Amino acid sequence: MFKSQDEKEKIKEVETIIGPSIKVKGNFNGQGNIVVEGILEGSLKTNGDVFIGDKAKIAAIIEAREARIGGEITGNIKIKKHMEVVASARIFGDVECASLSVERGAVLNGKCTMLPERKDEIKS
Repeated sequence: MFKSQDEKEKIKEVETIIGPSIKVKGNFNGQGNIVVEGILEGSLKTNGDVFIGDKAKIAAIIEAREARIGGEITGNIKIKKHMEVVASARIFGDVECASLSVERGAVLNGKCTMLPERKDEIKS
């Protein structure tokens, strides 16, 4: 999942991991970094970063500081800073972020709104 050395360093700071064999339903609110490799339904809000694995399937509203998206997401996404969408990503929903990178092959079906970078915390 993590390609660069910077991404490998971020894994050390992860607070929550939803593994590939896990399916969860609910509303998650947190302060730290979150890795999702499994299935998630509900909402995911954190003041940290979100890493969505290439095989993850998510039906949720997502709010975070930064994000790396590799799996399938059905739902709106709001990112305060940078969002990276890799080639394996399939996003079906609206996206709001300060900066965005999309690799060739990724699917983004929804409205994309570029916002000024936010420094405030996400309200839980």
